[in-house]
Amino acid sequence: MRLESVPSSVSGNSSGLPAGGPSTHASPAAISLQDLSRRYGRHVALDGLNLSIGAGEFFSLLGPSGCGKTTTLRLIAGFDRPDRGRIHLQGRDLTESPPHRRPVNLVFQNYALFPHLSVWDNVAFGPRSLRLADAEVRRRVGELLEVVQLADLARRRPHELSGGQQQRVALARALVNAPAALLLDEPLAALDPDLRRSMRTELQRIQRQVGITFLLVTHDREEALSLSDRLAVLHAGRLEQVGTPRELYDRPRSAVVATFLGAANLLSEEVGGGLRLLRPERLRLRHDPPGQGERGLRARVRDLVFQGATVEVRLCTERDQPLVAIDTGAALPNNLRVGSELWCCWDPADSHPLEESA
Repeated sequence: MRLESVPSSVSGNSSGLPAGGPSTHASPAAISLQDLSRRYGRHVALDGLNLSIGAGEFFSLLGPSGCGKTTTLRLIAGFDRPDRGRIHLQGRDLTESPPHRRPVNLVFQNYALFPHLSVWDNVAFGPRSLRLADAEVRRRVGELLEVVQLADLARRRPHELSGGQQQRVALARALVNAPAALLLDEPLAALDPDLRRSMRTELQRIQRQVGITFLLVTHDREEALSLSDRLAVLHAGRLEQVGTPRELYDRPRSAVVATFLGAANLLSEEVGGGLRLLRPERLRLRHDPPGQGERGLRARVRDLVFQGATVEVRLCTERDQPLVAIDTGAALPNNLRVGSELWCCWDPADSHPLEESA
């Protein structure tokens, strides 16, 4: 089942839930942000953000606390107003429109379910508020409960559900009126690690099944890398880079992006004084010096961290530069221990030049 929103004057909330694939004709971006800026006193929360998110895309905003992620969601949802810039939703300029007239819904970290209502009535709240016919309400709610796999729990109250089940109720309630985009503000942050991993799979399955644009805000890089079609890294209110997870991990533009997306060795360029990125999994440890076409540094092991499937080796070069290598253990030199001296070797093609952040 795919949900298809129809442009409406009421928050995308008067559309039905027809089955079928996405439209084959060209359509405007689900969300388009143009030079979006927001300041709170002297604090610049967002500075000239330009971003376009396609219809049906799973998109993530990734960055540390205070980088402008949640501010961006609040501006899109209409809970805050920009100091400068425009917000287009489905090709319409809705910068000045109130929240209830925008075709988006927001899912909060704490779910915000009505504790006195059943699962069914929580999900039915939206279509009932539009005074839809009872048959249409039943159809919409029934379809969404099937999508989130909670049809058998329709009569339970929120306190009778697990955290993951409550999250799926919140998703169903936000999707039942077929918004053009679903905004998710750290939706998995309150769950324990094992449940977070299983809910990632559920989020991806639900998004693919309904076909609606998902915009996820998170500071969890594993979450963003595993879920997103594309993602954007924000830092200090500014957009650092946009691309696919693979593009940003392998070819980050700056040290900010490189280090936020994973462990990173930042090596000084031999000419020009710039930096190159070398991911830890590309670093090879051995007793022999680098061979033809390789680069290498002599280093001492500072720490060995067993991580189950991998071993993280933390090293320090003769010039006190920290290095990290990640290995399955099979390729590590024999008798490796803290204090061991060895060569850290790599293929120059495996390193990537970085630009300086603005």
